[in-house]
Amino acid sequence: MRKKLQAYLFWVLLIFLAVGLVYPPIGVVALTCMLAPVVIAPFKGRYWCGNFCPRGSFWDNVLARVSPQKPIPPFFRSKGFRIFMVLLIFTVFGVQMYYAWGDLAAIGMVFVRIILVTTLVGIGLAFVYHHRTWCSFCPMGTLASWLSAKPQPKPLAVSDACVGCKLCTTACPLQLSPYEAKGSKTGFVHSDCLKCSRCVEKCPKKALSFGQ
Repeated sequence: MRKKLQAYLFWVLLIFLAVGLVYPPIGVVALTCMLAPVVIAPFKGRYWCGNFCPRGSFWDNVLARVSPQKPIPPFFRSKGFRIFMVLLIFTVFGVQMYYAWGDLAAIGMVFVRIILVTTLVGIGLAFVYHHRTWCSFCPMGTLASWLSAKPQPKPLAVSDACVGCKLCTTACPLQLSPYEAKGSKTGFVHSDCLKCSRCVEKCPKKALSFGQ
């Protein structure tokens, strides 16, 4: 059911932008998708990003079909760049919200504008690199990554059946490398793991599984 839902959630993004540009007050509903990944993070890591984020659905089910699937540049994953993006987006958001305060339409438009601009940036990066490039430094995703419980519940177990074919990395939306945890007692633990299970489904040896 979760997989079927994720395949169509991108319509929420498209409808939100279409309606928001015409009726800006609706923009405040974006606060839900901004807060959800952060609220869930201490308990399930970046689970929201991989399973319920409408924009994530757009990346996976629309842009993945046209993206060249090149490696995500390490620079985008760097701590310094991610901190910069968090500060940039929140500063821009805060300044715009300051001037819009008291006017519901103006407040809503702040949300619509931020979602629209960052989505366009993500689309551009998807055509150049990988469809989930934006997610490697998305401010809300970064905050969720920082707030993820350590150790995380239900880690990704990698059994000795793993042959290092790296198909898990190919399937991973963020190009992580679960196969590197073969033989590890703690399993594969990464704060940016989206818990989407694509690596589990792709593994030809059924060597991957989320623990209890």
